[in-house]
Order: sequence, then C-alpha cells, then structure tokens
Amino acid sequence: MGRKLAFHITVCVVWLAVVGGGFAFILNYQNAGGRAGIAPRDWPAGTPAALDRNHDTLIMFAHPKCPCTRASIEELNRLMARSNGRVAAQVWFFRPSGYPDDWTRTSLWGSVTAIPGVVVHEDTDGAESRRFGAETSGYVLLYGTRGQLLFSGGITAGRGHAGDNAGENAVVALLAGQEVKLKHTEVYGCSLLGECKVLTAGITR
Repeated sequence: MGRKLAFHITVCVVWLAVVGGGFAFILNYQNAGGRAGIAPRDWPAGTPAALDRNHDTLIMFAHPKCPCTRASIEELNRLMARSNGRVAAQVWFFRPSGYPDDWTRTSLWGSVTAIPGVVVHEDTDGAESRRFGAETSGYVLLYGTRGQLLFSGGITAGRGHAGDNAGENAVVALLAGQEVKLKHTEVYGCSLLGECKVLTAGITR
C-alpha cells in the first residue's frame, strides 16, 4: 500500500511539473517580443508608400497568415477610432513573389479593409518591410508630416492579446499633439519575411 501511494504521488508530481512547465513555456512565448530592425529616422526615399503632408502617417507591416496579428489589427481599429481623423494609415501585407494574388487575401486582409481610413497594400517579397526595418508582423511606425520618425514598435501588450497597451496609447497621445517619453515598444508576432510558424495555443483569435 505504501509503495502504491508513493507511486501515485510521484505520478502526480511529474504531471504537475509537466503541466506547469507547459504553461510557463506558453506564457514566456506570448510575452516574448519579436525582432525589430532599425527604422529610418526620416521617411525613406524611393518608397511607393505615401507620406501624408497634412496628417501624421501610420504604417503597419503584417503577415497575412500570422494569428497573433489579429490582435494588432483589432488595436489598429481602436486606434483609428480614437484618433478622430488625425492620421493617415496604411497596412502592407507580405507576399512572396510567385505566389497567387489571393495568398494575401486572408481574413486578416479582410479585417483591415473594413477599418475606415486604412489603405491596404501588398508588400512583394518584403521590399517595403526591409526598407522600413520591419521584421515582425504587427510592426507599426508613425511619421510626422515632415517625414520624421515619431514612434516605432507594437500596439499590443503581448502576443495575440488585444486590450489597453502602452504602444497604442503613446501613438494616440502623439496624434493629439502631446509629448510622450515612450517612443518605442516591443512588437509581438511572427517573422514577416517567410512562412509564419507560430505556437497558437492560448492565443486570442
């Protein structure tokens, strides 16, 4: 009886350790920021992306098959509603050359096109992502009317989690003409330039 009890206790301890380790892994994954390149301090020459001379310009780079990016798009929708028309926004979706045009036409593309005031583009082979130093899906840049960089980073608090966050609040404050100390935040998503292979467990879709 004593050996059987000890065996069951050992099994329970091992099971709890495995489950706890799994939750810790997922938590660390969701809170781990993606790679962020160096954004140009001034609007880059030669880009087909349009700089608005009357409003600040927000540009987001996204992977059309990244489930984490749905939260970034939800926050972009809220940001646009909070900005009261003070920003010109565009989203560039990565598409490898040689792939069919509908490769980018995922539900994420549809969600962005439904946001009033946002223009959507395809970024063939990530040419614009590279030009702007974007490496992770959901990366946001805000430029002023003179082409000066005001903000770079993500507008979610974690991977796949929509809700109040420092990045979005900083952008909204900048659009309102306020001074902010936070000019860069972590960005949460999968790699822009390639296949999107992410852990989807626990991600709010």
